Amino acid sequence: MLGGTELLVIAVVIILLFGGSQLPKLAKSLGRFITEFNEAKDDAEEALQLKKSNRKSKKADK
Repeated sequence: MLGGTELLVIAVVIILLFGGSQLPKLAKSLGRFITEFNEAKDDAEEALQLKKSNRKSKKADK
């Protein structure tokens, strides 16, 4: 896990690379990406659970 100093250095580098005016756009894009990623992850987990339950019901039918 990163400590406070490491996070501060990373933040300074990001500000230098992208500039202060671009940070809100970058943060918004990152937030959208995280939201979409979590939705896709939840969908995949749900599909796996459904597949597992279908397998169990097919085994019980035999």
